[in-house]
Amino acid sequence: MADSKAGATGLWARLWRQPRRWWLFGIPVGAVLFFVLGVIFWGGFNWSMELSNTEKFCTSCHEMRDFVYAEYQGTAHHSNASGVRASCPDCHVPKPWIHKVIRKIRATNELYHKLLGTISTPEKFEAQRARMALHVWEGMRATDSRECRNCHHMDFMDLEKQGRRAAKKHDPVKLAESGETCIDCHQGIAHELPSAEALEAAQAGR
Repeated sequence: MADSKAGATGLWARLWRQPRRWWLFGIPVGAVLFFVLGVIFWGGFNWSMELSNTEKFCTSCHEMRDFVYAEYQGTAHHSNASGVRASCPDCHVPKPWIHKVIRKIRATNELYHKLLGTISTPEKFEAQRARMALHVWEGMRATDSRECRNCHHMDFMDLEKQGRRAAKKHDPVKLAESGETCIDCHQGIAHELPSAEALEAAQAGR
């Protein structure tokens, strides 16, 4: 019995023992290969994620190009005196890596609706506008308008240079008391707003 166990252990050790020709600069070739494949996979993953994080990619389907992007053009986020532009991913995709990956995973639901043709016509899009707007607004509230603050951080605002109404709304103390965030006041800054009736119906249907 002992001899059989010793034989099995010896066989296992021989299977795992790599000949010298399988070593490269003192490192097992398997480890080197694993590292290289890991780099290729990681690079490919990040490359594909960044490729899908561009305005060109966002507008590659007609729903985004003809409906969403069309109404975004001409807004302050698209063109302005300073030339600072916020494109689709700047507002809708987080910059922190882990949040970005989560957003990309959730975006697979949009592929499902693309196949279904949920918003494939102007009429279908308009019928879903309120529901989609509520979804985006709720997401922004949940993150305290994180993507807005990539460009419009409260710490860097000079309230004295703002109009009286804007300075009052941006007062840090009052904002802390109200719990409001950017999207509560700046809805419709880049896209057309749904009608009040459509919003009420969308909220009631939840």
